[in-house]
Amino acid sequence: MKTIKILTIAILFFTSCKNEKSTNTTSENKVTTVQETHEDEDIKITKAQFESSKMELGKLSKQDFPEVVKTTGMIDVPPQSVEVISSFYGGYIKKSSLLIGDKVRKGQAVVTIENPDFVDMQQNYLEVKEEMVYLKSEFERQQTLFAEKITSEKKYLKAQSEYKRKVATLSGLRKKLKMLNISPSSVEQGNITSIITLYSTISGSISKINVSKGTHISPSDEIMEIINADHIHIELKVFEKDAMKIKKGQEIRFKIPEVSDKFYDAEVHLVGKSIDEESRTVKVHGHLHHKTKNRFDIGMFVDAEIETVSNKSMALPETAFIEEGEHKVVLKLEKQKNDTYVFKPIDVEIGKTYKGFTEILSDNIKESDTILTKGGYSLVGAEGGGHSH
Repeated sequence: MKTIKILTIAILFFTSCKNEKSTNTTSENKVTTVQETHEDEDIKITKAQFESSKMELGKLSKQDFPEVVKTTGMIDVPPQSVEVISSFYGGYIKKSSLLIGDKVRKGQAVVTIENPDFVDMQQNYLEVKEEMVYLKSEFERQQTLFAEKITSEKKYLKAQSEYKRKVATLSGLRKKLKMLNISPSSVEQGNITSIITLYSTISGSISKINVSKGTHISPSDEIMEIINADHIHIELKVFEKDAMKIKKGQEIRFKIPEVSDKFYDAEVHLVGKSIDEESRTVKVHGHLHHKTKNRFDIGMFVDAEIETVSNKSMALPETAFIEEGEHKVVLKLEKQKNDTYVFKPIDVEIGKTYKGFTEILSDNIKESDTILTKGGYSLVGAEGGGHSH
């Protein structure tokens, strides 16, 4: 009985050893298979695949990677490109047919205002003008009599004073009528009106309308606003610590973040000489390049980068880089034979990205190397699934 137990244990021991050896052998075979898979990293594609995917080849090139000052601001126009329509006298809006967005030309009628006081002003003008006929005659008569020593100096000076006072009154009334766009000569012909017309002094578009027909306005109330957007610019605010870096003529790249990530070009035209005490910023005025054809709306918020010191570095188009985990990879052309392209993935270290190019910091790519600069994402994972690091 004891002999049978020993034999059973021996059989189990040899069976266990055999299974363990088999397992180890299988594991070793698996590791070998994985290693063999990673040893072959080359990616092969045909010329037809290359062309159908619109892939492109390129080489390293020197590109500008400037130091930039990041800032924010808004789209704006010069003060002379904005007009606020208002009246020196109150009244009721008689006619206003314009809408926000309508274009107007310089000298165009934009609104009419009615007020009975306008009639009184014109009547007063006519009355004073008629008085002037008598006062002028009396002044000239007293002047002649005084010269002949027939009348006293007192009477002469009184006639002179009354005449000159009416001259000043008439001149003031004439000026007021012109400010209301009422022609004094037309009033002298008996054309009296209770309605005045306001005109635009610039060409542009209506940006604000604060009244409608029948609205009562007071003097200096803002009736509407007109903006000429032909000379739009960007108004930026640069923090005090960066103000000394900004100079006239430096390039500006800006975008409208609420609209898109597309960048537009401008340049520094003026740099403010005073610092805002609250925000500790300096105003920077930038002019848009003529090639920027897009029309921006006044008041749009902008993100901007002002280029200061410029440095050149070797770079590739940003489309050449492929993200693979935490690594950046480019595909180097190893050879081209019989309508077949053979690429090898290479890990690279990158720096800044600017205007579509990304800086190369590592030295494992040479200027003579040919790199796949477009279409690489479609190849990652092909031919066995990537490469080892």
